[in-house]
Amino acid sequence: MSSRYSFGGDEHIFVECDEAMSLEAFFKSLSVTKAVRAAQIRGVTEICPANASFQIKFDPDVIKPDDLLRELKSIEAAASGGDSSLKTRIIEIPVLYNDPWTHETLMRFRDRHQAPDMTDVEYTAKINHLDGVDGFVKAHSDAPWFVSMVGFVAGLPFLYQMVERQRQIQSPKYLRPRTDTPKLTVGHGGCFGCIYSVRGAGGYQMFGITPMPIYDPNQEVKYLKDFMCLFNPGDIVKWRPIDRAEYDQTVADVEAGKFTPRMTDVTFSLEEFHTDIDGTNAKLTGALHGH
Repeated sequence: MSSRYSFGGDEHIFVECDEAMSLEAFFKSLSVTKAVRAAQIRGVTEICPANASFQIKFDPDVIKPDDLLRELKSIEAAASGGDSSLKTRIIEIPVLYNDPWTHETLMRFRDRHQAPDMTDVEYTAKINHLDGVDGFVKAHSDAPWFVSMVGFVAGLPFLYQMVERQRQIQSPKYLRPRTDTPKLTVGHGGCFGCIYSVRGAGGYQMFGITPMPIYDPNQEVKYLKDFMCLFNPGDIVKWRPIDRAEYDQTVADVEAGKFTPRMTDVTFSLEEFHTDIDGTNAKLTGALHGH
């Protein structure tokens, strides 16, 4: 897996780790950007990991572009073939699938959808050959998802399902974007899932909604007081289906400052994952419950 480097104007270097989306590419992007951050290269002002790529912003008056390029290539070479483990977190996200708010929204935009007579969940279940809505919810929530990047919209995580490629849920975006998406919608486009951190336009299929805020610029939510964004690249998400009663209770608990997300520190090994995918996922899920 060889990277491709390109300059973006006078102050940016863009690095494509691989042409295809994969855990290997995401892992490489994270490993190299962490190494760049640790190196504290004089003149580097910003480091932004992304889906199978990353971008470096630098001050050309402090470090020459060609000098920085040589440094980056050296760091990448040193990071390649190293430790394949990542100290991170697994976070449980409750989801009310087929909720009334995303349902109302998707019904308003049926003229922009591939299957106007079906809900987004029904459509995605059909094209992925799943057994209806129940089969979809099981396939979506059974396995963990890897946070490959955070951004585009403030605090929004891009999520990649941690199963074999042939089992990954795939679903196209709407034919034309919507002008509205409820805040905290759990969505999906292509091979990526996401959580809409704020209300706004969008195009991902809408599967449900979480009562758990993930972005709070005012830092009023109890568990977001230290940092306004919940997710970091490399975090692992485990969905948990809930009913309307639990959704309402969680919303009330968040507002009262009584809700604490279920999360725990874990070590994820890419090598162990490929040796035993289901076993690794079971181990990660078990860690949430102290097993």
